Amino acid sequence: MRHVALFLPAAVAAALACPSISFSQSVDATLRGNAPANAQVTARNLATGNTRRTQASASGSYTITGLQPGTYRVDAGPGTEIVVTLSVASTATLDLVTGTGTAEAEAPVEEVVVTGRRLNEVRTSEVATTVSPQLIETVPQLTRNFLEFADTVPGVVFEVDSSGRTSIRGGAQSKNGVNLYIDGVGQKGYVRSGISGQAGDTQGNPFPQLAIGEYKVISSNYKAEFDQISSAAITAVTRSGTNEFQGEAFGTYSSDNWRARTPAEIEADRKSESETQEFGAAFGGPLIEDVLHFFVAYEGKRYTTPKTVVVDNSAPPDIVAALPADVSAQLGPATIEFKEDLMFGKLDWQPTDSDRFTLSFKIRDETGQGDQTGTGVAASAAVDTDNDEKRMELSWTRSGGGWLNEVILTWEDAFFVPHVSASDLNGAVYTMNPPLDQRILAVNGSDPRAGQNKGQEGWAIGDTITFSDITWFGGDHTLKAGIKYKKIELTAQDAVVNNPVFYYNVTAAGTAAAPYRTIFGLPIPGFDPIATTEDEQLGLFVQDDWTVNDHLTLNLGLRWDIEWNPSYLDFETPQFLIDSLNTEVAPGVTYAESLGLSTAPNTAFDINDYISTGNNRSAQDDAFAPRFGFSYDLAGDQQHVIFGGAGRAYDRTLYDYLQLETTKFALAQAEVRFNVPDHPCVVNGSSCVNFDPAYTQDIANLQALLNGMAGEVNLMNNELEVPYSDQFSLGMRNAIGDWNTSVAVSYIESKEGFVFTLGNRRPDGSFWENRGQPWGNSPPGLAGVLLIGDNGIETRATQVLLSAEKPFTQESRWGATFAYTWTDATHNRDTFEHYAFEQVSIQEYPFILSNAASKHRIVGTGSWAGPWGLTFAGKLTLATPVGRNVTSCLPDPYVFDNDAPCTAIGYTAESTLGYKSLDLQVTKDFEVGDVAALYLRLDALNVTNEHNLVDFTDTTGTDGLVNGGDYNPIGNITGVPRTLRMTFGVKF
Repeated sequence: MRHVALFLPAAVAAALACPSISFSQSVDATLRGNAPANAQVTARNLATGNTRRTQASASGSYTITGLQPGTYRVDAGPGTEIVVTLSVASTATLDLVTGTGTAEAEAPVEEVVVTGRRLNEVRTSEVATTVSPQLIETVPQLTRNFLEFADTVPGVVFEVDSSGRTSIRGGAQSKNGVNLYIDGVGQKGYVRSGISGQAGDTQGNPFPQLAIGEYKVISSNYKAEFDQISSAAITAVTRSGTNEFQGEAFGTYSSDNWRARTPAEIEADRKSESETQEFGAAFGGPLIEDVLHFFVAYEGKRYTTPKTVVVDNSAPPDIVAALPADVSAQLGPATIEFKEDLMFGKLDWQPTDSDRFTLSFKIRDETGQGDQTGTGVAASAAVDTDNDEKRMELSWTRSGGGWLNEVILTWEDAFFVPHVSASDLNGAVYTMNPPLDQRILAVNGSDPRAGQNKGQEGWAIGDTITFSDITWFGGDHTLKAGIKYKKIELTAQDAVVNNPVFYYNVTAAGTAAAPYRTIFGLPIPGFDPIATTEDEQLGLFVQDDWTVNDHLTLNLGLRWDIEWNPSYLDFETPQFLIDSLNTEVAPGVTYAESLGLSTAPNTAFDINDYISTGNNRSAQDDAFAPRFGFSYDLAGDQQHVIFGGAGRAYDRTLYDYLQLETTKFALAQAEVRFNVPDHPCVVNGSSCVNFDPAYTQDIANLQALLNGMAGEVNLMNNELEVPYSDQFSLGMRNAIGDWNTSVAVSYIESKEGFVFTLGNRRPDGSFWENRGQPWGNSPPGLAGVLLIGDNGIETRATQVLLSAEKPFTQESRWGATFAYTWTDATHNRDTFEHYAFEQVSIQEYPFILSNAASKHRIVGTGSWAGPWGLTFAGKLTLATPVGRNVTSCLPDPYVFDNDAPCTAIGYTAESTLGYKSLDLQVTKDFEVGDVAALYLRLDALNVTNEHNLVDFTDTTGTDGLVNGGDYNPIGNITGVPRTLRMTFGVKF
């Protein structure tokens, strides 16, 4: 709280000066339009009875904010009654004066109506699409994760990788930039990347799908209320109980007998065991009709997923044949086990028309066995993972004449804990092509990096008040501003002391009997290998949605965020490292001085920029993010709307990176090399020794060689910047008959991405020598390397985004969506990598083809409510190959004047399509009187059995550099082979 105290007076002053303070990213809808002058406008939720009222102005304009998504009866007096459905996080226009606008009033509704015409949000500057409940319920999906439907939105990719793990990305950026807001509360992972518990290392879901009502995907140009984000924003609303008791339950099953063989299984002529079980139930209803409602949901998963173990780095057949028999036997089909339990509960209490209280909780419990099995990693070297999460949210919303106030209190506890399953064994890594030492295959599970404990626990509080009846400068304004304070303890343990890992060289002649290298955990007495910090976050924003007239709407916003992370700000560089840096490495030259000697571009640096005294670092206080958007309704009838905008969005620097400054030397991944014929080194009694079998028998024999020496050291720039993206968009929406269409062009440039580079230098300051980096030139007395943490990763992406939607209606009984994305993207570092050792600095990396997005991507869906209680639905996904990034290294004798022998290469596979899948489903409903409805559903996934390969085989040109390649025909696939799944369910 010490930092917040400095800002509290300013925040209070801002609260008094501005009419609105805000905390969450609202999922509620706003209804606005025209009504009879001075009329009272009433909106009543038909499911819950919740009612909101406001008075139209003298000119007839009205706005009602804070409406839960759902179906409402809206009226402004006799003859104006109409039933409409409002979507999540939308602003809809409804004119209640007969004869005006496109949403004219209909005849009064006498009977209870449970469905209404859905109002589309067209006058928004956001590049956004809403995923409807009908789409979630009917469209086939590979895994029961509600985020999978986000890929029906142009510019967003949901991926199920070869291990069944899921991830979501926006544009050409990494998963780090995405944020998910559930009931207005961000689910950001502060230690690890992306959405909490959904960083691409799990087959699980961030939330039970049964509990999701609908959600909105904003690919760019979001408003100022969205924080901690730089790519796609997903805002979802959870289901609530209604005035009727309702429930449902389901069970889904599939197994290896219900699917085709993978390419590896065809090659091996055997099929791995696999099984999919998904099940769940939900129930809700009234405790007090119109006042107090409850909702609970549970979902579970039990997966056995087929996996293929293949060699890494495109190892040639003669090298693979030279692997020891017990090692090569681990290539081929394997499996991964996974278990998940998800629970959600919610209470909604509306004691008056002006007050609404909500209390909810979520519990997530996951275990995975065999994670990381696949390319270059045998099942025996994989890890088991626990992924647990608990969240609670309490909110109070109060409305008055033209204003809405919301208070939210949240608490979260989320931890990701991977650990080895065979820690009693020595690990072994087989490599080729010294001195590059490219990995072929890792076996046995004792890597010290596998023992981790990373998570977050803490609370947040905030308040909201929005004014909706302000008239300035001849237009109507909805004014919103905000403040958020969060205090959360971050924990990171990056390694444990397992058995050592030994490296063996492989040639066509065979595998070396003795290892040439080992890595192992090296604890340093007096230092804690577990980092914890009390992280504090403060964010403020102001947002003005200005309806200038019936044609023009402006969205003007500004947000500011700051974060205090004591682990980074108060860190003191250990004295032993300072002493090491001040040690002479050449006559009259210390190691620190040698770092600045080189005259080669981007080689020299000042170590003082990375030495922290504990008081020479400060939190970045200039993270101002302006956001501007507009929409222009050409005829004022919501049929043809031009929209666009520009803005900046700040993300955050992951604690997973910052904590390494504290933990790496405390428990380092130490390295010792052995003087063997294929990898000779100068014996010095510590970093290079003659091999002795005793080193494989007891880790203490290895640790004694280094005698408490510090291992790897990570130093951070004293002026680290927060990663951000600048976003620009321009497009047009059109209503063409029953179809809603959109075309937009967006450009997103992200900067200041975090990266580690090698800080080692030779005594003369040089980096490259004899085609090698200065790995052996660590600061004196260190058992490992010096790594430098800095900013510098950038991406640039231009996208054309086309979408069309024909909403499903009971009248037409069918619906369809279409999304096309064209992407031209480059970056200066692999999207999925934050280490850059192949060049002297990140500035030396060229901009190459991005490996985060396909050039062309099409996703289409359709559904039809047929006769005899049958419902049909399908999804077609087509995408050209995603770019591949490799580090191409010149073999001897290709040496360019002692320059770097390695360079980054980006290419696209020669295949015509990178991903193709047609998924179909048919559901049969059985009515059981007026009590319940049973259903039986059959999903056929990847009907044409496409082999959507992901492992590559690179090709090399005559100059020795990689110049292309294609997919490995017997490698891993993304998604699934042709698979049938059966679901039985009941709704009551």
